Parts: sequence; C-alpha cells; structure tokens
Amino acid sequence: MSDPFPGRPQRINALKEALTRRILVLDGAAGTFIQNYELDEAGYRATRFADWTQDIKGNNDILILSRPDIITDMHKAYLTAGADIIESNTFSATTIAQSDYGMEALSYELNVEGARLARVAADSAATDSRPRFVAGAIGPTNRTASISPDVNDPGKRNTDFDALAQSYAEATRGLLEGGVDVLLIETIFDTLNAKAAIYAVQNLFDELGFEVPIMLSVTITDQSGRTLSGQTPEAFWNAVRHAKPLSVGVNCALGPDLMRPYVDELATVADCFVSAYPNAGLPNAFGGYDETPASMTEHLGEWARSGLLNLVGGCCGTTPAHIEAFAKAVDGISPRTNSARDEKMRLSGLEAFAA
Repeated sequence: MSDPFPGRPQRINALKEALTRRILVLDGAAGTFIQNYELDEAGYRATRFADWTQDIKGNNDILILSRPDIITDMHKAYLTAGADIIESNTFSATTIAQSDYGMEALSYELNVEGARLARVAADSAATDSRPRFVAGAIGPTNRTASISPDVNDPGKRNTDFDALAQSYAEATRGLLEGGVDVLLIETIFDTLNAKAAIYAVQNLFDELGFEVPIMLSVTITDQSGRTLSGQTPEAFWNAVRHAKPLSVGVNCALGPDLMRPYVDELATVADCFVSAYPNAGLPNAFGGYDETPASMTEHLGEWARSGLLNLVGGCCGTTPAHIEAFAKAVDGISPRTNSARDEKMRLSGLEAFAA
C-alpha cells in the first residue's frame, strides 16, 4: 500500500532539508508539564476510566484518552516556545509498559490518538516557511532483554526479543496510522531492546509498503560512560548503524554538564545527524530538577558552536521556558556536518572494535 497520508513524504523531505540548514529544536519533558496539573487518581481517570479496576495515577500516556486537553495544551506550549519537532505522548504506550495498569489492550488506540493529537497541533502551528514535525515516541519499556531482574539468577529474563518486537510493532502501527513523520526510539538503555524495536519497525515498513525515518537516542546512565547494559556510545553506534537512522543522539539520565563527552563521541563516529536532549540536571533530594533555562543554555550553546549538534531539546525536568531558551541559543548557528570515515569493519561488544 502507499502512504495513507499524502503530505507525509513532503514533510519528511522538508525535515531532511531543514536539518542541513539549521539546528532543529525538539520539545521538552512531558512528565514535568503534566505534573503541574497535580492530578489525583480521579484526575487521571476522568470519565472514561472512572470504573477502572486498578489504580492508574502516574500513567501519563492514558491522558491521551482521558484528558486530551492537557496533552494538546502541552504540544501547543512547546510549539509556541519554538520546537520544530514535537513528540507524541506515547513513551510508555506499548503493551508491555501498559501491563502495569492492566491497559495492554489500549496500546494501539493510545498510539493512534497520541500521534493524532500531536499531528493536529503541529499542523496548526506550521507555516509555509516553517513546517512543524511530529516524532512518534517509542520508549524502552520497563523491561530489559539483556539483564536479569534477579541478582541471584543471572540467566533470568522477564522479556525476550520476540515479545519486545511484537509490542513495538503494535505501537509503531498505531503511530504511523496517527500521522507521525518520524519514529523516535529513545532512552535506549539496552541495545537489545533497541534492536527488537528496529527489527519490528523495519518489518512493518516491508508489510505496509512505505517507510518513515528512524531516529535513535541512547541514554548513558552514569559517569561510567556506558548504557545500563554496558556499552560505550561508539559500541552502541556500531550495533545500530545498520538501521541507517536519520539521527542518533543522547538523552535523559544526565544533565548537560555531564553529557557532553558522550554527545561528542557520537558526533565523531556517526554518519548521520546528531541529537541531544539532556535532563535539567540530576534529580535533587525532593525529586525536582535544578538546571534553569539559563544554566542549561550555557552548555548547549557551546555544544552547538563546537559543531556537535543537528537537533537539540530537553528531557526530564525541562519546560517550555527551557525550550524557548534553547531555540534562541542555537538560532543562526550552523549545524554539525558529517565527516567521512575510513571504510573498516566495525563491530561492537561492550566496547567498539574496528579492523
């Protein structure tokens, strides 16, 4: 079949062209925005889920269906702040993640409606001279294929590749039906999870007969400079570069003061666009985030001037005010350009290897 959204191929071309001309701006945190509403259990349930048999407070994705007004206001706020790309509110909208709330059966609907809400907001903000784009957010789930959940049983797993791929495929199908321009596989802490997502997405492209670009974003969990499953940024890149992503980058976990070396490492080795959207620092003793728009911009502006970035945004703790500051900081700065790399066999374990 052909792409059911006639305007999507044109938007994808516009996105690729814009990335060669300027640094594009991603949106900021969804959770931080939603927390401002101080919703209680009834607030999450609203009318549709008033009689749900499990607690659902904290399930931010379900607000797509119970409080779409909040999600629409969030998208509008980030677009007004200067975001070129907004993410659908679907980070945890897989069957695996929604099983915590007994809402697995809603996964497909969540992704369709989450993408649709973002699409409507982006189209309303777009102009002929400045299109706006929607990234379908695909989170890592709350399970890992590489690490045992039981320290006393190293061989134990609570998921596997096939289960992950099936869950990712259903979410992706919904995102594409809802009208996203790109798929953002983000906050990757386990490369095997990401490989399951890539596998699912590419198989779905083959089935549907059309495709959209894939963006990848890894999370470096601490100052060891590795993912939770132990890979360095370059080893991660070697493991996923076969997907030919539109972009690769780093998000979450660290603030901008600690993330720079890992963005730099990817910017050195990747032959695609590079993104970065850090947290507003590490959580403080009260679970909040202390990095202000000004303090973060000091770092992100330097990254941009140093030629590390094609896309910049914010993760946990960031707000529309942060995104507005980032957009102003990178305005007029030339985007990173790819440099040719020697042709070598490049392998990955926990470390990168080239021969």
